[in-house]
Amino acid sequence: MTDQPRTYRMRRRAESQQETHRRITESAVELHGTLGPSRTSMSAVAARAGVRRSTLYRHFPDEAALFDACTAHWAAANPPPDLDAWSAVADPNKRLSIALGELYAFYGRTEQMLANLIRDAETEPLIRERFAAFGGYLAMARESLLASRKLRGTAKRRTQAAIGHATAFTTWRSLAREQRLEDKEVVRLMGSFVAAAEKNPGRA
Repeated sequence: MTDQPRTYRMRRRAESQQETHRRITESAVELHGTLGPSRTSMSAVAARAGVRRSTLYRHFPDEAALFDACTAHWAAANPPPDLDAWSAVADPNKRLSIALGELYAFYGRTEQMLANLIRDAETEPLIRERFAAFGGYLAMARESLLASRKLRGTAKRRTQAAIGHATAFTTWRSLAREQRLEDKEVVRLMGSFVAAAEKNPGRA
């Protein structure tokens, strides 16, 4: 006969551990999004989650394990725009407009977290290493936006640089926050900027 009480207790214990794991992860994500990863201690995460440090370390033996869990949790809740969908748009200018609109909306939703990660990546090797994946995503985005333009030489180099500038988080933040432009205005401005780079390559 199955030991039902024992099975029930084991299931409840597993559910409790999963809940604690989730609570710790979400607490860390919240602190990373407000203070930033480099300013978030394991003690602060434990306090926010309402657990002892020993409990936190049973779930996450070091800061790298906790950071990776936070990254996975946050990324699942905040996926960036779909690059494949952009590639399906044949017209390069329409593709750029759609891409920038979606990318800027993503930046608006995730502004504080991205700002903290960019800041902390300058001084923290672990954050710089993990955040490199987002840099890889932006590199693929730039290639997608450049691919259909069929440029060569100086025109290609200048247009590639212009697209890189247009897709940068810091560009969006400067124009949308500091200069107080609406996202649709930033999209139009950057579209004109890329067009100018493509049509006026200067001397080859």
